Order: sequence, then structure tokens, then C-alpha cells
Amino acid sequence: MNETPLRESHLRSVLKGITWRVIATSTTITIAYLITGHIGDSLKIGAIEFIGKVLIYYLHERAWQLVPRGRIRQIFYRK
Repeated sequence: MNETPLRESHLRSVLKGITWRVIATSTTITIAYLITGHIGDSLKIGAIEFIGKVLIYYLHERAWQLVPRGRIRQIFYRK
């Protein structure tokens, strides 16, 4: 049987990153507000964090797509 390796689309990587960032950024904004007491500053911190981490997550996901499936197992379980 000829199995085609599953590859995640660019769009799926972006959507996964955005949905996670909404959750994580809400947490960051809440923590920033508890520390600063200023909603404006908290929202600015959250916005910067959101944009930066979506970009980093996307690049991380795409980098992993360059690694053939099963390759990590081959590296760690060599005999």
C-alpha cells in the first residue's frame, strides 16, 4: 500500500495559531491588567504578544513540515 504522508496546509497552520493565540492572549491581557491595573497598557501588551507569537508559531509549524514523518524516530532509535 502506498501511503501519502499527511501534510498540514498553510491555512490550517494559520487557523490553529490564531485560535490558540486568542486563548493565550486573553490570559496575557488578564495577567498584565492584574499587574499594571491599566486596561490600555494590558491591551497593548496583548496585541504585541498576539502578533509576535502567531508569526513565530506559523514559522515553527512550517519548519516541522520540512522534517519527513518518521525521521525523528530514526534519529532517536538508531541501533
